[in-house]
Amino acid sequence: MSDPIRVLIADDHPLFREGVAHSLTSEGNMTVVGQAASVEEALRLAQDLLPDVLLLDIGMPDPAEKRAPAKGGLNAAAQISRACPAVKILMLTVSEAEEDLLAAFKAGARGYVLKGVSARELTEVVRAVARGDVYVSPALAAGMLMDLTRDRPRDPFDELTERERQILELVAQGLTNREIGEQLFLAEKTIKHYMTNILGKLHVRSRVEAALLAARGGMG
Repeated sequence: MSDPIRVLIADDHPLFREGVAHSLTSEGNMTVVGQAASVEEALRLAQDLLPDVLLLDIGMPDPAEKRAPAKGGLNAAAQISRACPAVKILMLTVSEAEEDLLAAFKAGARGYVLKGVSARELTEVVRAVARGDVYVSPALAAGMLMDLTRDRPRDPFDELTERERQILELVAQGLTNREIGEQLFLAEKTIKHYMTNILGKLHVRSRVEAALLAARGGMG
């Protein structure tokens, strides 16, 4: 049998730490070598214990970080990755913010998983990170890929066809779908289909938002 994976847990909520520790040790071939309640303690224990994996919460208070004291885990990750490059850092957090995810990897993290994950899933992620894999919670990874691949025009109206621009101008003037249809000699149902396309292309949820955007763009 291979040596157990040595894990250090850093989180300022003791009940959560205990729950994670119990979940990991009950899965076998994994041992929790320490628990830290602060950024300072996490850094000290990481240096003293040199765990295989450090589970680190972003939302740890850090008196030394004046700009974002409630995100001390990011500061801790940067310090620990410099002081203990052999320690693989796995962020365990409630934050779904893309900026936090990117900041965590920039600080040296090897994985990013959301709290609420099942004990079995967390165990598998810890094993993957210990092997040297990089892990991001699937929902966050999918969102980032969509952001990266989405074609974002410089002007939000660039993707609109001439007919769609014409309809949007009339929407900005306050006309209803029926009135627009009558003016353009199109069925009201056809105008509704056009409006669905327009809302999607402009990334807005309602005709009111579309009309406001059009007004700011000089339409209407």
